[in-house]
Amino acid sequence: MRSRASRIIQEYARLPHAGQFERTNRVVPRAPATYSTPMPIDPATAWAAVLERDTAHDARFVYAVRTTGIYCRPSCGSRRPRRENVSFFDAPSAAVRAGFRACRRCRPDAVRPHAATVARACALIDAAEGAPPGLTALAGAAGLSPAHFQRLFRREVGLTPKQYAARRQSGRLRARLKQGDTVTRATFEAGYGAASRVYDRAAAELGMTPATYRRGGRGERISFGVTGTALGRLLVAATERGVCAVALGESDIELEAGLRDEFPHADVVTADRATRAWIAQVVAHLETGASLAAVPIDVRGTAFQWQVWRALRAIPAGTTRSYAEVAAGIGRPSAVRAVAGACADNPVALIIPCHRVVRTDGALGGYRWGIERKRALLAREAGGPSRAESG
Repeated sequence: MRSRASRIIQEYARLPHAGQFERTNRVVPRAPATYSTPMPIDPATAWAAVLERDTAHDARFVYAVRTTGIYCRPSCGSRRPRRENVSFFDAPSAAVRAGFRACRRCRPDAVRPHAATVARACALIDAAEGAPPGLTALAGAAGLSPAHFQRLFRREVGLTPKQYAARRQSGRLRARLKQGDTVTRATFEAGYGAASRVYDRAAAELGMTPATYRRGGRGERISFGVTGTALGRLLVAATERGVCAVALGESDIELEAGLRDEFPHADVVTADRATRAWIAQVVAHLETGASLAAVPIDVRGTAFQWQVWRALRAIPAGTTRSYAEVAAGIGRPSAVRAVAGACADNPVALIIPCHRVVRTDGALGGYRWGIERKRALLAREAGGPSRAESG
């Protein structure tokens, strides 16, 4: 018996990745505590990940800000820097050699144990031609059981592998259509098996048919107006179906440019009577706290984003919820980072009150239109009557 036990121990000791077991007692590789294998960094893709605070890129690169001397994860909740001040590095060590120090907020030098494993799975999904790899294939590549892998992936990214793949498909479709590909070509290049699947999801994810989106909104009439408020300049834009954009900023030119960049070929015109009425309602909301529940909206988003946005509209004015509370409220308690991403992607400020979501410790967190505006909005609402924005 002793001899047999000794042989088993010796065989185990020779295993290259010994040291971690699943519940089935199968030996699996330990995720390296380093960033994934360096790959060429596409600046446009990297910058988009920073703007979206995309956790899926956290183990692929870090970005550094020249004006602060600090480097961060792509998902860092700090205020977004100007693009011209940003550099990208494939690992924290490269940023350190360039003279930058780690952010104390997101701790990019303390890589989570499974971050590299999940990052490699995301890379497999991103690189797939046609249909993305399924859960079983991804788990096998990681050396984990499907159930264990799905838990790790969701913990790191805030989405399941299937949801992440759908999000990437939608992004590729949008990019292809903007480049001028035909709907058929864009559909198959993005990995959809049939054009019918795209049209089924188009209203929710694109806000219009793929053909209209491909034309940069050509054929879509968007009216808009810009006015002054105590929080700066306010842009409200709308289609015939409802408000499609509410933005805050300092410059009329900048706000209009952002709208035209999203829909470069749409028929963008000055506000008509309906849009002027909606502008007046948004201004009244800022000045008196009037409800925006009756204002119709026409925005695109994924099914998950709509879950989050509906939950945000149900938060009473004068109160706040943490990102974790919103995630739990929609039945997705582990999707805290994804909830934060949906808040950042909200295209209609105030009507969908993403400013009412804060961190668990009470800190304000980020806000697309500036942290001081978020602070001012919450201060105004705290002194007014409590009402929900949902109808």
